[in-house]
Order: sequence, then structure tokens, then C-alpha cells
Amino acid sequence: MSAVEEVAEGHQAVEAVPKRAMTLGTGTSLVVLAALLIAPVFVKNFIIFQMTMLLIYGLAVLALNILTGGSGQFSLGQSAFYAVGAYTTAVLMEHFNVNYALTLPVAGVVCFGFGFLFGQPALRLSGVYLALATFALATAMPQLLKLNFLEHWTGGVQGLVVTKPDAPFGLSMSQDMWLYYFTLVVTLAIYIFSVNLLRSRSGRAFMAIRDNEIAASSMGVNVALYKTLAFGVSAAITGIAGSLGAIAVQFVAPDSYTITLAISLFLGMVVGGVGWLPGSFVGAAFIIFVPNMAESISKGLSGAVFGVLLFLVIYLVPHGARQIAIFGQQLAGKLRKN
Repeated sequence: MSAVEEVAEGHQAVEAVPKRAMTLGTGTSLVVLAALLIAPVFVKNFIIFQMTMLLIYGLAVLALNILTGGSGQFSLGQSAFYAVGAYTTAVLMEHFNVNYALTLPVAGVVCFGFGFLFGQPALRLSGVYLALATFALATAMPQLLKLNFLEHWTGGVQGLVVTKPDAPFGLSMSQDMWLYYFTLVVTLAIYIFSVNLLRSRSGRAFMAIRDNEIAASSMGVNVALYKTLAFGVSAAITGIAGSLGAIAVQFVAPDSYTITLAISLFLGMVVGGVGWLPGSFVGAAFIIFVPNMAESISKGLSGAVFGVLLFLVIYLVPHGARQIAIFGQQLAGKLRKN
């Protein structure tokens, strides 16, 4: 039997293999980083903008991955945290003339507090009930942003226009290119933080709660604290992604942050592989580019085409991009042995 046949025969039992690293290998990571650094030089501004949005949505999906893949809590309310982060940056920039870079940590702190407080009542919920509670949050957020007493700050239904920053220090690059590199630096910092978090004592506590809440509690894990902490960290990262999204799109409005966005982020996590951090960006690429691909195939039936493509992906790789990565590692190992 050939190496390919041996791997193909065993790839269905992907969960039976030992747990793999939650990141790419060093060599692969360096190749991907080099490609991300070089690519903007050879493409147009619109493609650079799409790459920026891929990184931003990748951050939001990564945040959901920490919550669901790390601590086992389901959330359909990430669009609410994304909206809070976006509006925090928009208000600070347009009403108080705060530098765009300084608005990111502020948005992260605000969303951490929001997520941590929301996690308190959510402690009594789990599974589908928690998902429904977060679904209600995502549904309510656009309406809350339209309230009359907030209209002076949020712009109400009309929203706010956000000024895209120029490159500093007189650098000769477009606004889109500068924002892409700025977003890339922020993404790398948060990605490294997330990896270290999940490998730390807190990350092991998250995963213990995910695997068995009662067993984790009996081992001395403060379940209530770590579940709310997971919500807070996830909300903070999502808020920073929302801040970057507001700057990139140059506009915020309540109807931009509906439940559709929350479902798209959840879909990106599933396609990328739950619990596998690099898959967050694969999932982000799926939710950005596949709808455009579906529309190019059939404008009138783009939703149906997208549904078919999604069904094929889930059917062929039910464990997401992580399954493809494991299959590739197994195949490479068999080929080396032969």
C-alpha cells in the first residue's frame, strides 16, 4: 500500500490522532509571513484592502476560536463586540481627535469589560441556551446604537464617517498599504498573545473547562472566573478587530453589525477548524472571497451557490482546514519514511 493510500485510509479518523500543535510550524509560519509582507507591493489598492479585511476578520474569528475552541462556550453575539469596538474608535477619532492607534487599546479595554460583565449572567447558561442569549445580544445591538440619546455620539441611523490615516514619517505609500501593514503588526501581536495564552496556565484551565466542567472544578479550577475571563478576552480581541474594521472601511453604521456578521464569523471558525488558531484566517478568507465567487457564478442565485459550496466544504472536510493540515502532515511523514 502506498503512502498516499495509507494516509487517505486513516484521514477520516482525524480525531483519533494525538493532539497537534495549535500553530503552524516555524518554517511554514516564516513563509506565510514573508508572503504577507511582500504581496502588497505587487497588487492594486483594492486587493490590499481585501487583504486587510481578511486580517481583520481573521482576528474576529480567532477571538471566537479562543472562546469556543478554548473554553467550549458557544457565542453568536460576536457582532455586538465588533460593533462596540468599531464605534469606540469612530467616536474617539471623530469627536475627540484621538490618534487611531491609541483607540485600539481603549476599544479592547471597553470590550473586555463589556464581555466580562456579559459573561456573569451567562454563567448559568451553556450549550444552545448560551448561544441563544448571545444571539439576542447580537440582534439587539444595532437597535441600541440607534437610540435617540446616543445619536449625538453614534450618528444614529446615518452612522459616522471615519478618516483613514495617512502613512507616518512621510513614507511614500498609499493609505491602504500603510493600514495593511499596521493591521498586520497588530494581528501578529494578538496572534502571538493568543498562542501564549492557550499554552499558559489560564489556557489549560480554559481547555479543562471545555473538556469537562465538573472535573475541572474538582481539580481546583475557578470555573466561574475562567469562563467570564474567556468571554472578556474574546470580546477584547473582537473589539480591536472592530476598531481596525472601522478605520479600514471608513464608516460605521448600526446596520453594518447585524446578526449576519455574527453568523459569518461563526461560520469562519467552523470552516477554519474549531480550536486551530491558523484556521481562523482560512475561515476569514472563506467568508470574504467565497460569497464573491458565488456571485460571479450566478448573480441571481448567489445565495444558493454559496450554500452548495459551503455544503461541499463541510462534507469533504468536516473538521475544517485543520483536518487538511493534519492530513498533509501525515502524508509528509509517510513520504519521508519511504
